[in-house]
Amino acid sequence: MRKNSLAAYIIIGIGIYFLLKELRLPIITNFYSWQTLLIIIGLAFLIHSYTTKQHQNLFVGTILLGFGIHFHGVQNYSFWIDHWGVYLLIIGIAFLIKFTQTKEGLFPGLLLIIIALVFIFSVQLPEWLTWVYVLIDYGERFWPIILIILGIYLLKRKK
Repeated sequence: MRKNSLAAYIIIGIGIYFLLKELRLPIITNFYSWQTLLIIIGLAFLIHSYTTKQHQNLFVGTILLGFGIHFHGVQNYSFWIDHWGVYLLIIGIAFLIKFTQTKEGLFPGLLLIIIALVFIFSVQLPEWLTWVYVLIDYGERFWPIILIILGIYLLKRKK
């Protein structure tokens, strides 16, 4: 398989997206959005990972696909859960999908999924866990700093 097959999958997916947009099929009008482009790019990463047996893109592909589906659901469906725990759930699922091929990431995946499910489905935390609300409040205010630190870490880490 060629090195540029990932780019080819992305270009094919985006081409199909714009072709369907030009055809104006009424059944898929809700899918003409930036969320669909996230879904397409995530699918391209996943297809590339599985067809080339290069599984380093499984994590990124799963996150892009999951976020695209989540953002689409929030925008178009009233029953969709709009909770910050969904992001943890998507990242946990990405770890588990990566684990199926690389045998790395089982513990963080399960931990994130458990934490996400507890927070998504709990209405009120027990008194001894109220510190979590303070931590979440800081996280919601300063999440860009977390992204910056994560980016710097990824740039500086040694392989």
